[in-house]
Amino acid sequence: MSAELVITREFSAPKELVFKVWTQAEHLSQWWGPKGSKITVAEFNFVPGGRFHYKMDFNNSIMWGLFVYHEINPYDSMSFVNSFSDEAGGITSNPFTVMGEWPLEILNKFLLTEANGKTTLTLRGKPINATPEQEKSFAENLQSMQGGFAGSFLVLDEYLASIQ
Repeated sequence: MSAELVITREFSAPKELVFKVWTQAEHLSQWWGPKGSKITVAEFNFVPGGRFHYKMDFNNSIMWGLFVYHEINPYDSMSFVNSFSDEAGGITSNPFTVMGEWPLEILNKFLLTEANGKTTLTLRGKPINATPEQEKSFAENLQSMQGGFAGSFLVLDEYLASIQ
């Protein structure tokens, strides 16, 4: 059984708004990625089987990414497979060789719950269709991924505060 990334984060916003900023291109492009990155949306179709294909400019380098949406339960949950990609939207290997042989596909499941006007997001991610070496690299980089998501979620906090 492969390792699983689990992140739980509370946001000071209603879950409908948190869901909206994850599921609309104009919002995702404003907060997805590390602080200081610029996201350009190449393709966005938020339906099961649809894709979010994007270019990220960060620290004078360009990286492409891809989400393929699976299950969508408005305002409550969704799942998507996340991959690195090329400009044409094809799945590619991780450009960061320091992370080892990286899985080509990560299945992410996302759940939102709300209490007292605050939304708790629980994100679970694990490799799919991965080799044992890819699963090992994923497990060895859980802490790094926690830090990466923490940075993105700080940007999301700021963005949510700016649009409420």
